[in-house]
Amino acid sequence: MSKVAAVTGGAQGIGKAIAWAFADAGYELAVADVDREAGNELMRELGRRGAKGFFMPVDISDEQQVGRWFKLIDADLGRLDALINNAGISRNAPMLELPLASFDQVIGVNLRGAFICSQQAARRMKTRGAGSIIHIASTRALMSEAHTEAYSASKGGLLALTHAMAVSLGPFGIRVNAISPGWIETADWQKSSASRQPVHSERDRLQHPAQRVGTPQDIAAACLYLSGQDAGFITGHNLVIDGGMTVKMIYED
Repeated sequence: MSKVAAVTGGAQGIGKAIAWAFADAGYELAVADVDREAGNELMRELGRRGAKGFFMPVDISDEQQVGRWFKLIDADLGRLDALINNAGISRNAPMLELPLASFDQVIGVNLRGAFICSQQAARRMKTRGAGSIIHIASTRALMSEAHTEAYSASKGGLLALTHAMAVSLGPFGIRVNAISPGWIETADWQKSSASRQPVHSERDRLQHPAQRVGTPQDIAAACLYLSGQDAGFITGHNLVIDGGMTVKMIYED
């Protein structure tokens, strides 16, 4: 029986690359996203690659919608091996002007939504005594630009949720890890109506010790690794994937 991966925010950007990678690795997929056009396009693309699974429009901050998604996973796919909590939004504004409703919306999707999905997934993984949950956090959990309070707080919360869940779910054979991407270029991983060719300057590349800007495939490969048997002794970990950007000291000219 094929393994099954559930990916939130899986229709575009990093999530789309994650869905492709798991499909190419032989997983069946349950993809959740709020963008119907992108989700349906993704499933047509995956179908041409021989992948199996389904897309469902889901607002992951809504517990009832998430519950319906997981019931469909039960009915259509019959098991769950990996959950990748990738869905996320930002509502950046000057701190003194940021509406509280915007702050709550970001926390609701990025943090609360990840917990709701993780709770549903863990209940199913517990019955099998195995499973992997991965939170897509951000280097913004560790460092910031101005006016990113809501987004940064939500991603910092994901890191705390990672180690707490790793301890709580370890006895059930469930591993929980986080990935913190740095600058990942997603312009060419959008739905066809929004996709564009990215352009980077030499300065963009050189501020990374790896000498390039990151790609969604960089994150997808790490998700596959952390979900596999070779990562069986890794849990509660935050893997920073940023081309070395956060360890490079930058001095202004």
